Amino acid sequence: MYSHTTIGANDLARARRFYDAVLAPLGLEVRFTDEDMVGYGLPGGRPQFLVVRPFDKAEPSVGNGAMIALLALKRAMVDACYESAMKQGGADEGGPGLRPQYHRNYYGAYFRDLDGNKICVCSHHEE
Repeated sequence: MYSHTTIGANDLARARRFYDAVLAPLGLEVRFTDEDMVGYGLPGGRPQFLVVRPFDKAEPSVGNGAMIALLALKRAMVDACYESAMKQGGADEGGPGLRPQYHRNYYGAYFRDLDGNKICVCSHHEE
């Protein structure tokens, strides 16, 4: 459904250290990088998750109500991503757990990255 999702960061080296660790449990890897961008994805395809310096060179900002949700195939992957985010200095926005108000198998965790972007990692699978 999506081609790619983009979030902003001024310090790409710091953002890359954070996301290299956080996205590894999902099997996402760096697909490309340059001085203004780091692109993550599964081998050989889309969708992609991009961390970029804003093109207008202004400070990146986060939206109120905006969130990126990354899909995990297993609940243990949600746990691993969240734990990694906390170890890398991310801010807790809701630890791993079932959220039956969404549906009976929704298992998710929420955190903010080092630039304040809100990220969700969730599994829709019964375990």
